[in-house]
Amino acid sequence: MDYIISIDQSTSATKAVVFDDQCRLVCRRNVTHKQYYPKPGWVEHDAEEIYRNMVEAVREVVDATCSDGATYSLAITNQRETVVVWNRLTGKPVYNAVVWQCQRGEEICNDLKRKGYTDFIRERSGLIIDPYFAASGAKWILDNVDGARQAAERGELVMGTMDTWLVWKLTGGKSFVTDYTNASRTLLFNIHTLDWDDDLLTLFSIPRCMMAKPLPCDAVFGETTVEGIFNEPITIAGVLGDSHGALAGQMCFEPGMGKATYGTGSSVMVNIGDKAVKAPEGLVTSVGFAAQGKVFYAFEGNIHCTGATIKWMTDNLKLIDNPAEIEACATSVDDNGGVYLVPAFAGLGAPWWNPHAKAMICGMTLATEKGHVCRAALEAIAYQIKDLVELMTVHAGISLKELRVDGGPTRNGFLMQFQADMLGACINRSDVEEASAMGAMVMNGLARKVWKDLDEVAATRTSDNRIYPAMEETEMTKLYKGWQKAVRRVLDN
Repeated sequence: MDYIISIDQSTSATKAVVFDDQCRLVCRRNVTHKQYYPKPGWVEHDAEEIYRNMVEAVREVVDATCSDGATYSLAITNQRETVVVWNRLTGKPVYNAVVWQCQRGEEICNDLKRKGYTDFIRERSGLIIDPYFAASGAKWILDNVDGARQAAERGELVMGTMDTWLVWKLTGGKSFVTDYTNASRTLLFNIHTLDWDDDLLTLFSIPRCMMAKPLPCDAVFGETTVEGIFNEPITIAGVLGDSHGALAGQMCFEPGMGKATYGTGSSVMVNIGDKAVKAPEGLVTSVGFAAQGKVFYAFEGNIHCTGATIKWMTDNLKLIDNPAEIEACATSVDDNGGVYLVPAFAGLGAPWWNPHAKAMICGMTLATEKGHVCRAALEAIAYQIKDLVELMTVHAGISLKELRVDGGPTRNGFLMQFQADMLGACINRSDVEEASAMGAMVMNGLARKVWKDLDEVAATRTSDNRIYPAMEETEMTKLYKGWQKAVRRVLDN
């Protein structure tokens, strides 16, 4: 049996997902890592802990699948904008990884805005200036860790998103690479030339010698024994950011096909073809994926807190004991009782892009129960997805052929029906929850010539789990106007 191990390195955990040579999910293991919050609005990860967890997850799935004649290869999909800076001589990070949710780079970004670089940076990178993306986190490390900038100037330090860090560690420092999708989320990559942009590097004061070699998603990235788990080196092939992995895993290979991933945050992404078209206000243009000698671009909007909202209600408010209980709690009441939750725990992402926004629950009365709050939390996820879909379709003039959805929260029946109601359109729920991992597996298979082209890959998709809207349009409009009013209250504060 030919197995592909897809590493899905996400914001909250590192997962190893095994697919067989028929694209069937065989097994998976998940190892969580600690979240660090040293100051309000700051979020960090221990990059070395994440690497150890990845090795442990691989060890567990190999133990579960190993048999005579079994062969393996490795693919990677990852949380994208989180950045690591490490010493190429010692192999040690000089500081914790700065996570995409972290707001410490806000002043760096504001300074560039004040100097009038917004349009210039958007033209080169496709992105808006925001601490969400990796560049300001890397600059902060160089500016604030003792000796870091001097070491970087001497060529001793390197930086990268989590894919670069993992491949570097897996290959013992032999492969210092990234893929086009992760690179396109840094604010340092020119999405037209498909290379690091010297002017952008200068604006963020980052030496070019720190940057990894960018490659297409379906490239071979190196070889590894995964710390001796394998007696002989196996191939690392197929790397892309998690949202891009879901776009490929959902087989959105044609322009006009879109997907929504429900994870810690959420990404709505639409394939716009082989031209890097300027995105409408509030959205960004990224490399969707690069394969078979072609580059497909995408419009994307990112929401900071979706699944994280459910986790907050579990861990902080303790309204429920575990996330699986939220659906029953939400459906224990007939409606939201006028309660709206705007989950701006790390500011508001697209289309608002307001890092100062603070979360708010509004509309409560003495009749409010915890069911209303749980329902408001789930509804907020669907409202935020609707915000982005409407912006894409109305302002970008793109008609979605289909919205394909994936991620753990898609198991929530109430949320999925409410999402269809809010969109007033059919959504297609993937029967493979691990869409990001599947996308990495697809790129791995293309790199190793398992499939000859994207059409052959698309033919393997069998999911047809469609959910249709059932709510009257007047009711949908009323509820959505309530959400918009709640968002305005948050933005006005």
